[in-house]
Amino acid sequence: MRRLSVLLLFSGLVLAGCSEDAPPPAPNAPIVVQPGAPGQDAKTLPGTAVPSVSEVPFTAADVIFFQGMIPHHGQALRMTSLVPSRTKNRDVTLIAERISSTQEDEMTQMRKWLTSRGQEVPSTDHGHGAGELMPGMLTEAQFDRLEKAKDGEFDRLFTQFMIAHHMGALEMVEKLFAADGGQETETYVFATHVDSDQRIEIDRMQQLLASMGGPLE
Repeated sequence: MRRLSVLLLFSGLVLAGCSEDAPPPAPNAPIVVQPGAPGQDAKTLPGTAVPSVSEVPFTAADVIFFQGMIPHHGQALRMTSLVPSRTKNRDVTLIAERISSTQEDEMTQMRKWLTSRGQEVPSTDHGHGAGELMPGMLTEAQFDRLEKAKDGEFDRLFTQFMIAHHMGALEMVEKLFAADGGQETETYVFATHVDSDQRIEIDRMQQLLASMGGPLE
């Protein structure tokens, strides 16, 4: 019995020693899903490959995107400002009010983003000259035509021009991600919101335009 007790005690000490010396099991490495650009698949990355938010700097592509989107939004607001005096169409009025409210808020965000990073904040009129228009923006001739239109003609022109204007914004978002921009969290959230929001509005305006007889020449 004494021999058995000694053996059991020795075995226990050996096992205890092994437990202390053995390293703890490594936890499973975290898996992080990195969202893709609009229309693209997300990427699955190991946690060790993902920098903290503070380590992701803004890029020149981000600055170009915001500096171009400010005058782009500025023209959209010029377009919506024409609506109250030129039409009584409730559907056109509602979509114009939605666009105006959304883009005024986004203008504030963009100016704040640029200012907080020491970047130049362009005026809303920047880009109206020949060859300087952002994608989808109206030429001065097109804007003059819209200003002179009224009632049904205005409704159709406003809607078809705003559809093209929104599609230009989608092109700008696409260019941002194609240039490896939008990696900074704030820029990514803003750009993807613009993309999803304007796609919804494009769909609504396309239905509205079709109900009014389609685009004008």
